[in-house]
Amino acid sequence: MVLDVQGHWFIDQKGRKVLLRGVNLGGSSKIPVKPNGATHVKTNFRDHREVSFIGRPFPLREAHEHFKRIKHWGFNCIRFLITWEAVEHFGSGIHDKEYLDYLEEILKIANEYKFYIFIDPHQDVWSRMTGGDGAPGWLFEKVGLDFTKFDASEAAFVMQYRYDPSNPKAYPQMYWDNNNVRFANATMWTLFFGGKDFAPSCTINGQNIQEYMQSHFFNSVKQIALRVKDIPAIIGFETLNEPKQGWIERWVDGRDKENYAELLGHVITPIDAMALAAGIPREVGYQEIKGLGIKQTRKEILNKYKISCWLEGAEDIWRKEGVWDINDENQPIIIKNDHFCIINGKKVDFYKLYLSPFINSYAKMIHEIMPHAIIFFEGPELDAMKGIKRNFILSREQGPFVHAPHWYDTASTVTKRAWLRFNIDIMRNKLIIGKKNVQKMFNRQLKTIKSTAEQMLAGIPTLIGEFGLHYDLNKKKAYKKFKKIGNRAFKKNVEALNMFYNALDANLLHGTQWNYTSDNNNEWGDQWNLEDLSIFSRDQQTNPNDINSGGRAIEGFCRPHLMKCAGTPLKMEFILKKGIFIFEYEADSSLKTPTIIYIPSMQYPKGYKIEILNNSNNVKIEKKEHFLKIFSNDAGIIKIMIKRIK
Repeated sequence: MVLDVQGHWFIDQKGRKVLLRGVNLGGSSKIPVKPNGATHVKTNFRDHREVSFIGRPFPLREAHEHFKRIKHWGFNCIRFLITWEAVEHFGSGIHDKEYLDYLEEILKIANEYKFYIFIDPHQDVWSRMTGGDGAPGWLFEKVGLDFTKFDASEAAFVMQYRYDPSNPKAYPQMYWDNNNVRFANATMWTLFFGGKDFAPSCTINGQNIQEYMQSHFFNSVKQIALRVKDIPAIIGFETLNEPKQGWIERWVDGRDKENYAELLGHVITPIDAMALAAGIPREVGYQEIKGLGIKQTRKEILNKYKISCWLEGAEDIWRKEGVWDINDENQPIIIKNDHFCIINGKKVDFYKLYLSPFINSYAKMIHEIMPHAIIFFEGPELDAMKGIKRNFILSREQGPFVHAPHWYDTASTVTKRAWLRFNIDIMRNKLIIGKKNVQKMFNRQLKTIKSTAEQMLAGIPTLIGEFGLHYDLNKKKAYKKFKKIGNRAFKKNVEALNMFYNALDANLLHGTQWNYTSDNNNEWGDQWNLEDLSIFSRDQQTNPNDINSGGRAIEGFCRPHLMKCAGTPLKMEFILKKGIFIFEYEADSSLKTPTIIYIPSMQYPKGYKIEILNNSNNVKIEKKEHFLKIFSNDAGIIKIMIKRIK
């Protein structure tokens, strides 16, 4: 295995501690290539069995171009996206061998560039049919749901149906997450993680729906593991991107109002969702960003045309389980308000009882194929971003594990405006004023997230699986300026990314930025739900012969950083404006191999000078292309400073 895990660090074959700094590849891997699965393209998804993901993240003919660029920018790690749908879209147990062939070839090419790669089975709000990506469409048919009726019945909020370029309010940016409280997404996640407890009567061919769904998911990922197990670059697998808990731990009447306080869009409780799915209109509140908070701005009656999303002849799962019913006035009534909160008289814990067993079972499946694979895992993303410590129960026998939560500056992400001089601290629920204080907030938030992993299995690494910023800030202002001033148009993005990476450096954290999308463009961004976070775009590529051309805000993420340390890293800091990089570590004299630091020429166009701040006479420095090698035969603390030559 090219990497192992030891405490909070990744360890290479020479015993050095490795810092992973990488990128997610890629944003459009969520959608099919054929037919065009971009979410602005109208569809009813009836062709879901005939799609193809061959060419995600890019065609084989483009592979060297993109991998070379990613490597040039100093990334040594790739979080490689796949989806369950890409593998098993044809039907139950039928795997797309041509896609698997493509996947194997693209990862063999990536291996040539000596990346550390882990596979991310990606999903957002369950599937494309429910407003996101991930699971195949035929699963809905298995549980009796008609996905062509999801949008009309308000069971899902789907861009392919709702988007109207002449009316931005028809599909507001960054509102796709509203699907978390809607019927289709919440039902499928509840069944996936908790079908045995919450829907014991829901079976397929005599198998409970939870076992059925998880076994198919496992088998699909297994097909990939079998293909890549001998590729050295593959260091492991992630369990599942941003898993949701559906209605598990939720009250049917929605009395747990704290779970809806930060929701954008319609506030749909479980009973609202169940009634709407059955064709019963409901009046619900609608929340929007107002000032520095989220407030209810109106109420609306949904599903006025009384459309049901249940297939003809299918039984309503939740009525069958006795959760709710319909009275003589054709109105919904709650029978078991605590159905998803209490099991056998005990309070439900999603992390302990459902997510952790899933993670351990998944790890066991992967290790049967790749015994030394590293297992990356996370919980629902907002819990980590709010600093909430949850009860993961990990099996030491199924390790090594890496905690891979996500972190975004939520104010900037949701509004598509950079909140750098004042912001909202979602961990402390308070207003932060001043750029220095915002930087301290970022540092503190990541420190809190990192501390979570310190309590797991006596301490495991933390890798921030996603962080980043939109490039179409302020109504695509940068794109309008780009034609005149070039990359200086992304000044605000550079400033924000610099602050994000400062926070990573302050905590010596591993991270993979979201994202690199090879077919990003200024009109449709990453091709998915109006998101536009790609660090590369063809629309900014003015000179195909320049490897940096097409990069956006490169100065913000292409910066000096540790790659491998022959000892223990103690401090890392980069001051962008001055071009000063400081690195401090405690050398291990038993390791006869250099510490390696990445030094991009972009930050040092006229070169740089090196100072050894603790005056060690036993340190030797070697420069080689974009890398600095530090040799030391003695133990002790070594501190170096790199300065830009003006």
